[in-house]
Amino acid sequence: MAEAATKLPITKQPAEKPAIPAKSEYLPPFESLRREIDRLFDDFHPFDWHLPSRVFGLEVPRIARAEWQVAPAMDVVEKDDAYEITAELPGLDDKDVDIKLANHTLIVKGEKSEEKEDKRKDYYMSERRYGSFQRSFRLPNGVDVDKIAASFSKGVLTVKLPKTPAAKAEKKITVKAA
Repeated sequence: MAEAATKLPITKQPAEKPAIPAKSEYLPPFESLRREIDRLFDDFHPFDWHLPSRVFGLEVPRIARAEWQVAPAMDVVEKDDAYEITAELPGLDDKDVDIKLANHTLIVKGEKSEEKEDKRKDYYMSERRYGSFQRSFRLPNGVDVDKIAASFSKGVLTVKLPKTPAAKAEKKITVKAA
């Protein structure tokens, strides 16, 4: 014998309207873009050189700190008779570098500005690049400040800080058994 079909009650509900996001959830396209750009700048810390890890949902590759130099690296070496500071400053001339001594601190500044302009019949191109840096070094005791000299040759700055005679002198101290 065949089983009797069970009838289930059917209730009809009125058709639902499509859900509209709450006003706080919905953002016009340009408002969404503005918020994303604001978040990007909030995540960017210029003195820490930290880039956000994601921008517009895309992964951003990490950039090593060495590629984000604010000022050129300078080597400081102590020799027998003087201290020597050297820096590679490609693209700069001696007139672009300024060295000052104030309050026992040596200040090295540099500025580069380059302008390129190309006018032709059907186009005009103009490029400008500017950049400056400043480094400060607290001088150690024993530097003869009257004899500090600087030279600039082939993009390399060399600053010599001669030692005073007292700073050059060595004294041997004998060790006594206790």
